[in-house]
Amino acid sequence: MTTAKDLFIIAMEPRPEHTVGQGDLSLALAGAELVDLIGAGAITVDDDRIVPGEPSAPQDRLLGEAAARLTRQPPHEPVEEWLWRRGKDLSAAYRAALEEDGELTRKRSGRLSFGPERVEPADTPARRAAAARWEEREPVLASLVSAVGVGGGPSDDDPGPDDEAVTAVLTAVHDAVMELEAVRQRRTIENSAFANLWRGP
Repeated sequence: MTTAKDLFIIAMEPRPEHTVGQGDLSLALAGAELVDLIGAGAITVDDDRIVPGEPSAPQDRLLGEAAARLTRQPPHEPVEEWLWRRGKDLSAAYRAALEEDGELTRKRSGRLSFGPERVEPADTPARRAAAARWEEREPVLASLVSAVGVGGGPSDDDPGPDDEAVTAVLTAVHDAVMELEAVRQRRTIENSAFANLWRGP
């Protein structure tokens, strides 16, 4: 399993206290893909820009799509621009792929069989492997999971990644998620002001 798929599985675990936003998750998934491409030697990060290496064909289909969409001609794409471009609707693509692979299952919430439907990770070896990686607080996965608001922020005792390129990607993911939250808050304020204007004194 890729880091992105591990992240998706952890993010989809039922949690009554927090629902992961699809926009946040999509940005983090795009970052997870970059981390795996760095690990495979397919890219490096130079001054916050993604520099592709030799064209490669990862075995994972979605990671292969990510590699195929890299900008290979200079000036290379900044990490943050990649997150927004690649991240568009990426959580839906991962959901579809994991459902197709039998890694996700649909369940009805509540006691009634016609209650709202939700998607949960199925009890598979991939889910157990992702959970073990998360429980061990593996630095990359822990950082990505915290970016989408699960499990709090990284602890000072947690070791960080030992790769500068990976660290740059993780920092960009956290920055992009914060930017998205700022946009949400601004829209909420604007919508509230607009509603008050029409409501009148």
